[in-house]
Amino acid sequence: MRVLVTGGAGFIGSHVVDAFLGAGHEVSVVDNLATGNAAWLAGKPVRLYAMDIRSARLADVFATELPEAVAHLAAQASVGRSVTDPVFDASVNVIGGLNVLECGRRVGVRRVIYSSSGGAGYGDTDVMPTPEEHPDAPPSPYGVAKVALERYALALGAIHGWSTVSLRYANVYGPRQNPVGEAGVIAIFCQRLLRREPCVINGDGKQTRDYTFVGDVAAANLAALERPEISGPFNIGTGVETSVNDLHERLVRAVHLDAAPVHAPARPGELRRSCLDPTRAARDLGWRPAVSLDAGLAQTYEFFKKESGR
Repeated sequence: MRVLVTGGAGFIGSHVVDAFLGAGHEVSVVDNLATGNAAWLAGKPVRLYAMDIRSARLADVFATELPEAVAHLAAQASVGRSVTDPVFDASVNVIGGLNVLECGRRVGVRRVIYSSSGGAGYGDTDVMPTPEEHPDAPPSPYGVAKVALERYALALGAIHGWSTVSLRYANVYGPRQNPVGEAGVIAIFCQRLLRREPCVINGDGKQTRDYTFVGDVAAANLAALERPEISGPFNIGTGVETSVNDLHERLVRAVHLDAAPVHAPARPGELRRSCLDPTRAARDLGWRPAVSLDAGLAQTYEFFKKESGR
């Protein structure tokens, strides 16, 4: 199948590209390389178009590639920036996303796989693990935009004849994640441990997340691509809550280090608990997470260790 992957040079997107190529699909990529890295695609049979998804030239890419399916991962991914500049966030995550969908409509795309968000969409919830039926209560403009494009993709798909799967990710971690800026806590912890610096835990460290390995997320995208008859939202997580305190303990144990964390003030507005119920994905997509947290932590640390030359 011909697949166009937006954000395909990014942390998650490059792993999705690898999964699609490994299954024999023909892949093209659109990425503005603001946070993506062309090196993750080097040497692979992939055509990379370095452009923003808001560009009018995106239509030319679709007309050239004629994709049968689109995996839309490109996004403004900083929750903090969405709060300080919600107009920019919406311009990328809503208007840019609509440009992708409209370009797909023009060339007859039949399948859309949208990378959405679990915690950012559900917000704080008393139902753990949280199922897809739980009402959306996004606590940030980023979450609002993610929920909005889910609904646009479903509505426009019903009108124009494509099927849509929205994959609601838990906290994704793994090799290739950027450890600077608003990065995932695991990437940040790995970087600090390699520098022999103490890891900083905000608040009491009892806040929980559902940490899901990036290779498993890529496998979920592949499962969604190869089941085009399936539509709707799907949680992509492990269904297991892990506190930040426990995460730190497991990471230092996995990499055989003796390191104590330090605590800093809690971040205002941070979710207290987040965990996704993956039952529907197992039932309808045949997807289940395969990499344990301990194994994933070890793989991630080894990646950053190799990158640092240590």
